[in-house]
This record gives sequence, C-alpha cells and structure tokens, in this order.
Amino acid sequence: MLFVHAHPDDETVGTGATLAHYAARPDVHLTVVTCTLGEEGEVRVPHLAGLAANEADQLGGYRYWEYRQATAALGVTDTHFLGGVARHRDSGMMGLPSNDHPRAFWGADVDTAAADLVAVVRDRAPEVLVTYDPDGFYGHPDHIQAHRVAMRAVELAADPDWRPDLGPAHDIRKVYWTTMPRSLIEAQFEAFKGATDNPFADVASAAELPFGVPDEDIDACVSADGAATAKKRAAMAAYATQIAPGDWLDVIGDKLGDAALAAEHYRLVKGERGPGAGEHGWEADLLA
Repeated sequence: MLFVHAHPDDETVGTGATLAHYAARPDVHLTVVTCTLGEEGEVRVPHLAGLAANEADQLGGYRYWEYRQATAALGVTDTHFLGGVARHRDSGMMGLPSNDHPRAFWGADVDTAAADLVAVVRDRAPEVLVTYDPDGFYGHPDHIQAHRVAMRAVELAADPDWRPDLGPAHDIRKVYWTTMPRSLIEAQFEAFKGATDNPFADVASAAELPFGVPDEDIDACVSADGAATAKKRAAMAAYATQIAPGDWLDVIGDKLGDAALAAEHYRLVKGERGPGAGEHGWEADLLA
C-alpha cells in the first residue's frame, strides 16, 4: 500500500489509524511518500516559535525529526520524501506569497514530480494507493498538487512505454481518496468549539463547511482497534510544533472517544469495491 501526503503530520492526522492498522499486519508492506517538509506551518509551541518561516526558517528540519518519531510510532518503516528530502518546499495556504517561492511544491511541474513517484511505484509495486481528492480535502495548494502528482503517477506507472528506465510498468489496482462523511462532520462540529485552535470558529453550522461528502458516497471506513488508535495518539504527540494540547484533534478524542480518531473514511476512484457492511455497504478493508 502506498500513501501520498503533502506535509509531515498529514499521514497521522488523516490516515494515522489506517497506517497503524496495516503496519501491524505482517502480510502488508506500507510505503508513505511525503511531498514537502512543511516549512510554512504554524508553530503551536511558543518556545519553538523562532523556527517559523518568517523567523529562522528552520521549521522544516524540526518537522523532519517529528515525522521520524511519528511514523515510527505508527509502525511505518518505509518512508520517502518526493524527489529527496527538501526537494519541494511547503507552499503555504492558498494565495500567500509563499506560493511563489522557487521551490514551492505548488509550482512544481506535475510530470517531473510524478516521475519521482513513478520510480517508487514501480519499485514497490503497491496494489493500493491512497491520496487526496482534487480539492486536496480542504483546498491547501500542496494537497491539491499531491493529488495531481499521485494521479498522474498512477497513469504513467502503468504505461510500459513511458520511462522504462524507472523500472517495469506497474498498474495499481485500487486508488482511494481520503474524505469524511457529512454525518460525522455534523456530529463533531459542536466538539470543535472547545478547541484552542478551532478552525471553524467563524462558521455558524457544519452545513457551511466546504468539505465532506454524503454518507452514501463513501466507499470504505477503516475502524482501527485500540492498539492502532493508541499509536495514532502517540504519533500526534510527536508533532509538538503542530498539535498542541487542547487542539482540535485532542478535543475530538477526549469528547467523542477514541472511536472518533479510529475511524478513517475513503472514496474508491479506481478498482473494484470489495464486500462491505452496514447501511451503505462500506468496505472495512482497503485491500478487499
């Protein structure tokens, strides 16, 4: 299985329970590819504020170290930075001057970046790839670009005439995009109000949020067990600069229980949907 993410911590926040769940299976090999070091991230710890991009600009190196601790906590041992460590820089939020940095991932040539991912795909030969939807789940330029690069790599990796120097062609069987069901967003919306970093403080209701899909559009839900969920919490704790005590992820887990952290949802956009259960027939196994 291959997971393609934009920044350190995205693998944990969006798919940490899933990664921990499959990392514990001896029959599954996991690879995580991360596209940037997250240099433009917000520093949530006051005594580390000097690392920020507008200060010493050392946050990327610190997040690299956090990433190593977090992926180790999840049990993931095969990790790569797209094109090499620091090849692409965090672009920052949409519309900021950081989008125009000469190394910003947002400005990278898609086919060139995809070639670096094709090399990983052809070497690891994953059956399943997981990445973001075309809007990057919430509109961040690096998430959008990660989607573009991942989907282009899926196409190119399967073409035996394209860059045979990168290895034999490989056709990935299933591709998933991360998502959240609208019902879950609505259930969690009130809990966000207790977070110190509530990202929706100016939003009146969950109906106004620009992400999430109807429950019937979900194809899979991986519900991790307690051990995997504990690993996700440990990985979250490793990201001291990004996830401070009392932030929304902690609040969700504390108010709604570990089940809220354990369940991660996906849309299948390539491949055959396996057997499912429940009202909407969601898969419980991405390898089904």
